[in-house]
Amino acid sequence: QVQLMESGGGLVQPGGSLRLSCAASGTIFGFNDAEWHRQAPGKQRELVASIMSGGTTNYADSVKGRFTISVDNAKNTVYLEMNSLKPDDTAVYSCNAEFRIDDAGGTWWGWGQGTQVTVSS
Repeated sequence: QVQLMESGGGLVQPGGSLRLSCAASGTIFGFNDAEWHRQAPGKQRELVASIMSGGTTNYADSVKGRFTISVDNAKNTVYLEMNSLKPDDTAVYSCNAEFRIDDAGGTWWGWGQGTQVTVSS
């Protein structure tokens, strides 16, 4: 079984930076794709960024030029580098990802538990 664990959240001042990690553990043969979402209190969940195994990335307009999604295949870890943070970026950030779990085409998809990011002075 595969598990995802996010880390890296915290309190940061406006203009600051954080790097979130989404680490997968278990029997993994390879990475397929992943997404980072966020949900602020009283708001709907928002897709922030996505990445495919070939390297294609997509970003919400609200974070383009400030956030970067990447994957380290050797560590089975997806990152979200967040720069020039604003108070509006305050939310619980969660990742979901799909991994290959065998050499016969089997896959696993799931969510991590989320990590709080608070941008405030």
